[in-house]
Amino acid sequence: MPQHYNWNNGMGSTSHPTVANDSGVPSEIAPLVETASFVETAEPDESQEARKLSPTNTQLASATTDEEPKTFASYIQSTNLAPDPSSLVQEAVDAAERQSNQPAKIVLANAPTQTVSSSVIDESGDHAIYDEADLNFGISTLQNSAQLPQSVFYTDPYLLDLITQAMVGNQELRILSEEIQIACNETYARSGEYRPFVTAGVGAGVEKSGRHTRDGAVEEQLEVAPGRGFPDPLPDFLVAANVSWEMDIWKRLRNAQNAAAMRYLATQEGRNYIITRLVAEVADNYYELLALDNRMLTLEKTIEIQQRSLDISNAMKEAGRGNQLAVQRFQAEVHKNASERAVIAQEIVEAENRINFLVGRYPQHVDRTEVNFIDLNMQTLSSGVPSELLQNRADIREAERQVVAAGLDIKVARARFYPSLTLTGGLGWNAFATGYLFRTPESLIYSVAGDIVGPLINKRAIQADYRTANAVQLQSIYNYQQTVLEAHIEVVNLVSKVDNYRNSIEIKKQQLQSLEESVDSAGKLFQNARVEYVEVLLAQRELMEAKMLLIDTKQEELSAIINAYQALGGGGF
Repeated sequence: MPQHYNWNNGMGSTSHPTVANDSGVPSEIAPLVETASFVETAEPDESQEARKLSPTNTQLASATTDEEPKTFASYIQSTNLAPDPSSLVQEAVDAAERQSNQPAKIVLANAPTQTVSSSVIDESGDHAIYDEADLNFGISTLQNSAQLPQSVFYTDPYLLDLITQAMVGNQELRILSEEIQIACNETYARSGEYRPFVTAGVGAGVEKSGRHTRDGAVEEQLEVAPGRGFPDPLPDFLVAANVSWEMDIWKRLRNAQNAAAMRYLATQEGRNYIITRLVAEVADNYYELLALDNRMLTLEKTIEIQQRSLDISNAMKEAGRGNQLAVQRFQAEVHKNASERAVIAQEIVEAENRINFLVGRYPQHVDRTEVNFIDLNMQTLSSGVPSELLQNRADIREAERQVVAAGLDIKVARARFYPSLTLTGGLGWNAFATGYLFRTPESLIYSVAGDIVGPLINKRAIQADYRTANAVQLQSIYNYQQTVLEAHIEVVNLVSKVDNYRNSIEIKKQQLQSLEESVDSAGKLFQNARVEYVEVLLAQRELMEAKMLLIDTKQEELSAIINAYQALGGGGF
């Protein structure tokens, strides 16, 4: 971790930048609104609800000098990290229009394919065997581990194969792919609302007017041609096209389309975040499976040691140097550990099926490596600087786009206070007989009209929608703030956990070495009848418990590394 960054919340030592807030934003979220400077919010005035709100004026705090301690909170408060919303919107619109012209399909990640070398697979084909040099993955030269591709961060070929299968077969990713397609379709639909609507059609009908009505009396007196009256009943044939176009004067429709485009981008970022979580879950369960294998191996070795002690106890009893109590105690210990072995076997089955569920396949054996779990190493973590966390975390980018979309929704709601202008027109041919239908200009018909309509009385529904849009925007800002804070705390906790658990493992290794020596000494002394069987039992039990605890601690360390890699933003495609 760079020494010039202090990964604390910084709230106690960092002053907030000055924010001139004319839009009704609460002071406690003003620094965040400054970060997302493209957002504006206000409470509508009852008497001037159609008044255009003045944009939020912001003033960035002075840059922190290199000599001053830089904190995560001060960095966010003094830096505008929000991308240009217009470029994001245009990107989403272009992507939506491109995808709308393609058939719907499941979006699959372009996952790399890893090939397992046959030279490292044992004869059973279930395990790959590595030596210690292969397990030392080295130290990352990048300033942020999130920049490492997952094929570099995870080097186990079986694990990489499971991740690749999960990208294709996981049901949650498939559901999210369809949600992205739905958001894309919504954006494409919104893009047509501010364009002219053109309809065309044909029609035919017949009408009989009563003679004692105005229409019937008029038709009785008129003639189509000299000496020829209108047919009774009167046919009617029509071929026409109509045009309707709402002029987007206040950009209500365009802002609605841009809001849909930002939500489309948000759904993409949401899927990217789920991908990073999925990769972390697969890796976490995989290493848990390796830990269970190691626990099973440790238990079997312990049973072997206790069985030898049982045999020695029987021999000493037959020689008259022992008693039945020692034999029974050793037998009870062997049976207890044999029972524990069945429990671990069940845990292995459940761990395998958790992986199968994430991968999207039915229960089956999970191939995995055969390693010395305690000496297993992974990439050294590099957390980088706080700004990289905002750029790399997909959930933060998703929350950011939701803030932009909420700000656009306010503009849409505000535009409803203003009048709307709609142009309509039509062109066609209309006649009572098909022979006269396309005679021009006799049968030609057309119309042009314009409507200006605006709210006048009883604007409660519009005002309620406007206030709701403001409340939704504040929710999105609070959610963004919460997401950033949660990401910051998560990274700090996990990085600290990795360091502390690594130190704990080194100490436990020394404890384990002492316990192994004590078991060996107790066994020799017991053979020479210099210690009681209880000392041997206690030494063996403490050794097994220490090994199990060491395996659990190692699993927690690997889990912390995996989750820290995900928390930094790594693991996506």
